[in-house]
Amino acid sequence: MPRKLVRAAFLIVLLAACSGARSEDSVDLLNVRDAQDAPVKIIFDTDIGGDIDDAFALALLHNFQDRGDCELLGVTVTNSIEAAPKYVAAFNAQYGRPNIPVGYSPNCRVTDSYPTNIIEQKSDDGAALYPVPEDFESQDAVLLLRKLLADANDGEVVIVQVGAFYNLARLLETPGDDVSPLTGLELAKRKVRLVSVMGGAFAVDPTAEAYRKHREWNVICDIPTAQKFAQEWPTDVVYSGYEIGDRVRMSPVNLKNDYAGRSRILRDSFWSWTSKNTKEGFDHRRPTWDLTSVLFVVRPENDRGYFTLSEPGDVAFNDEGETIFTPNPNGKSRCFIQDPTSRARVEEAFVNLCSTP
Repeated sequence: MPRKLVRAAFLIVLLAACSGARSEDSVDLLNVRDAQDAPVKIIFDTDIGGDIDDAFALALLHNFQDRGDCELLGVTVTNSIEAAPKYVAAFNAQYGRPNIPVGYSPNCRVTDSYPTNIIEQKSDDGAALYPVPEDFESQDAVLLLRKLLADANDGEVVIVQVGAFYNLARLLETPGDDVSPLTGLELAKRKVRLVSVMGGAFAVDPTAEAYRKHREWNVICDIPTAQKFAQEWPTDVVYSGYEIGDRVRMSPVNLKNDYAGRSRILRDSFWSWTSKNTKEGFDHRRPTWDLTSVLFVVRPENDRGYFTLSEPGDVAFNDEGETIFTPNPNGKSRCFIQDPTSRARVEEAFVNLCSTP
């Protein structure tokens, strides 16, 4: 094929992958919305503050909301440092949504690779470069989950969980209260349509065999709550295993050149993280673990070619934190599968979607 035609064909594929346009007869691989033009209503549960991919995932959510693809109902944090919820509030404010409620769990693991540094940065006049809204107050994460679910319509909420399983496991244990007479288990069953989890390592694709015994961090940081979630969560769950995001990497050129305006907080966060954790700076090609769990539920159309799904099954985590996936036609869990072509498509999508100014 002549080089010009090859280039034209590539541009057509690229535009199809990254465009916000939807085909009227497109089939959704995930049941996350009632109509093609309906925004996905999302609660984001994250351990933001340790690794940097959580911050990129949050930026994705904001950029998707600008497009009308989703609505971010709230953010719950599994990170006990006080700077973590404040960082989320400052981040949301940079993206024009200072009133999104934020909850956190003070008894979770402590990690602070960038939140404190970012909210303490000053401009030339001494003012906070990324100010936390003056009236911001964080809430208990599980209480916030109960409030958000109680206020939602039945079956309309998608939870994207990209941290420890602590908040969702605690939710299942809550009794009825002033917020709702329903228990946490009943609220989850009635209000939640799907949970998209970044966690575990599934390697159902033969090309991912090397990941099969990987003990993924979101599981091993709190194995009992991961086990409780896998055993007791009452609705459908999709898992983006470690092997998915590990093989899709961020673009150094994109990070160096394309982050300005409101996405400057994301660029500064990446620099703060990488200066503590790598020697490569902006040349570090970080895996996109948490971003995949957002992308696949907000853009679930089959003809985008981002992913396929495993057969249904049951998920368990053993006491060492290894993932066990057992096929079961009546199972509520599936995991994402990608091939080299879809990985390239997803990587290009992240380049175009994360750095929106």
